Amino acid sequence: MSSYADRLAALREQLKADKLDGFVVPLTDEHMSEYVGSYAQRLEWLTGFKGSAGSAVVLPEEAAIFTDGRYTIQVRQQVSPTEWSYQSVPETSVAKWLQENAPNGARIGYDPWLHTSDWVKQATRSLAAKGAELVAVKRNPIDAVWADQPQPSKAHLSVQSDEFAGKGSAEKRHDMADWLVKEGADAAVLAALDSIAWTFNVRGTDVTHTPVGLAFALVNADGTADLFVAGEKVGDDVRAHLGNGVRLHERYEFEPYLKGLKDKLIAVDPERSVAAITQALEAGGARILSRRDPSVLPKAIKNAAEVAGHKAAQARDGAAVSRFLKWIEDEGPKGEIDEMIAQDKLLGFREALGGLKDLSFDTISAFGPNGALPHYKGTAESNLQFRTGTLYLVDSGGQYQDGTTDITRTVPIGEPTAEMIDRNTRVLQGHIGIATAIFPKGTRGSQLDSFARRPLWEAGCDFAHGTGHGVGAFLAVHEGPQRISPVGSSQAGGDEPLQAGMIISNEPGYYKQDEYGIRIENLVLVVEKPVPGADKETLGFETLTFVPIDKRLIDAKMLSDRELKWLNDYHAEVLALIGPQLEGEDKAWLERQCAPLSR
Repeated sequence: MSSYADRLAALREQLKADKLDGFVVPLTDEHMSEYVGSYAQRLEWLTGFKGSAGSAVVLPEEAAIFTDGRYTIQVRQQVSPTEWSYQSVPETSVAKWLQENAPNGARIGYDPWLHTSDWVKQATRSLAAKGAELVAVKRNPIDAVWADQPQPSKAHLSVQSDEFAGKGSAEKRHDMADWLVKEGADAAVLAALDSIAWTFNVRGTDVTHTPVGLAFALVNADGTADLFVAGEKVGDDVRAHLGNGVRLHERYEFEPYLKGLKDKLIAVDPERSVAAITQALEAGGARILSRRDPSVLPKAIKNAAEVAGHKAAQARDGAAVSRFLKWIEDEGPKGEIDEMIAQDKLLGFREALGGLKDLSFDTISAFGPNGALPHYKGTAESNLQFRTGTLYLVDSGGQYQDGTTDITRTVPIGEPTAEMIDRNTRVLQGHIGIATAIFPKGTRGSQLDSFARRPLWEAGCDFAHGTGHGVGAFLAVHEGPQRISPVGSSQAGGDEPLQAGMIISNEPGYYKQDEYGIRIENLVLVVEKPVPGADKETLGFETLTFVPIDKRLIDAKMLSDRELKWLNDYHAEVLALIGPQLEGEDKAWLERQCAPLSR
């Protein structure tokens, strides 16, 4: 269809044919994934919105798109205000908006493979107040009008060896079986793609930037498992790796299999499993035990092999990013490059390392005003040419078999203003506040979040995203359950106690609309940090990312002695780790970047 307005009109016609008065369009897939395969990009196809989180509602006369603070500017640039109203989360929600805007007695459709049971219950209650009804559809109406919708990937799975996984799949399944026995359950549903990849020590290429394969699984109380995946995706190597303890089924057999579990007690994660799963179990007479996916916490707490692999990946990745930043410093002020040229150059530096499997997300290569969009995704239309007098923000990462990286640096192109230096220094102070934090065991990320914001708050500033997210081991770059964010924020999850072995990002920022953005991001590892004479066991962070932080944007006089020492010590570590990987002008540049800063 030639325009997004045409697509919206076609969907409304389909809704009439389906006898529906509205439809809810989330940005997810059957696995509640954050990043989804091209076949599941229904929200982008319908609206043009290219962010990684959002949803929409279509009614006969109205349509609304829902995004959080990360996308306030971006959604207005990409989605037409003529057809769509902009709704801000968490100030409102799809359920609340429907309660206020759905026609009395309306039938509002939803795809049960794209929503959780909790969402269905909430939306049902909200609509009931208007005498309206939430209706599960058998076929998604967008799929009915999306003529050139891509097919799900048919790529083969691959084996993640114990060398990198650090623990065999059978041992992981037996740990889960022990948990099931204690819970009195017969089996646990694994619906999240990274949970399945981690549990079975397999990887895939079905979702861009996330090395997972499309599958569902049940882990049973005897340590065996049932894996539902398209047979064409499983080669002899994977079959041999899985062994006799894993029974293979076609992916389309998952729903009928669930309906055959009469009287079984099945553990289902209400956050990571879609409503269609619980509906199938209930239809077949199974009993449901609402519990968190048993792989989530073990996956988050990295073992020694995963930590070692991550550090090795970070060391290589740091060299590539350092070469790129030297190139930017040389070429940026000439006015001959743009955002897309820059992101392609960075990819080239990473590819030159060897072993790069994929990027860990779409590179955010954001010049000037585009940097004010925290999750900016460049297009040919938005692509900006470099010029002097503003900032360039680059947030990027790589997927390597031994680790997943994620780093953000901000650099001036030409001479920065006093305001830019002030704001960047405050962001750095917040970053150091997290990096140097020592806290009792049991502390949650939400309790640490303000450490990163205080320097900005003191200037009447803030940033509208979480301070940190968990990171997988050659898996999802955004991994739960841990994170550093305010309680009640749209990026929920900050209430998970931090434990030694968790990897998490440290990324405060500042964004001035229509002018520039700033973010400084390293990954950190939660480690034990004993305090002499302490009453409690304490934890802290070990920095894992080693790339220079641009000193041209730092006012040393604003830094405390402790902050200045941290920066100089960090740069000494960067030089020691990255220096031996560089030569000639690249190494000379790194030595200048890592020279101690003084007041």
